Amino acid sequence: MNAKLTKTLGKLFALSALISSLSACGTIQAVQPWEKGTLARAEMTIEGSDPLESRFIEHIYTSKEAAAKGAGVGGGGCGCN
Repeated sequence: MNAKLTKTLGKLFALSALISSLSACGTIQAVQPWEKGTLARAEMTIEGSDPLESRFIEHIYTSKEAAAKGAGVGGGGCGCN
């Protein structure tokens, strides 16, 4: 009896979690035109606002991934093309 009750409660919990997550996705609104300026700032990008830091991170990535031809750069991964 206890296992049956636990199984039923588990299904009920899963169903309620599914319904609540689907209802949360239904309230997503489109970005308004006056909000696009805020989202277009340099601080909102993945790379950040510092171009030197972005270039440094890109250099490290291409050096590590060059052996697997990541980011379109050939070489052995040591940086000596």
